[in-house]
Amino acid sequence: MKGIDIHKFSIGATAAITTSMGLIAGLTQGDNAKIGIITGLLIVAIADNISDSLGIHIYKESEGASIKDIDSYTYGNFAVRLFITFTFVLIVLLFSSYTAFIISSIWGLILLASLSYLISKNKKTNPLREIVFHLVVALIVIAGSKLLGNLIQSKLN
Repeated sequence: MKGIDIHKFSIGATAAITTSMGLIAGLTQGDNAKIGIITGLLIVAIADNISDSLGIHIYKESEGASIKDIDSYTYGNFAVRLFITFTFVLIVLLFSSYTAFIISSIWGLILLASLSYLISKNKKTNPLREIVFHLVVALIVIAGSKLLGNLIQSKLN
């Protein structure tokens, strides 16, 4: 895939997708689920994103990358994470908590499968193997977050 430098946004995209799906899955229960989910997503979109982008920035510096590459990776990561997280915020705003959980899970799996496909094409590997592996990990994140959210909710009631 010429023209697409998957390296510059794959970390941010993956983090935004899996974190958003996990957060929504874990916080779907409760009276104020929607407020909690949106607040959590916005915190992830800003605070965790800045932290992650700084980590990438420092990592690229430690590799001795050029300032142009460092900035490209840092700002690319930040912008992609922000954009993807806001798509999940929009889903939560538009739908009930449970429906948002279903739609965001499907949306996230589609995004992750698409990213996995691009990565496999870039690496010239089997797309199906890459997609299945990444989706299984994402499903574990969703299931684990949902179970943890249910457990915490049951203990607080």
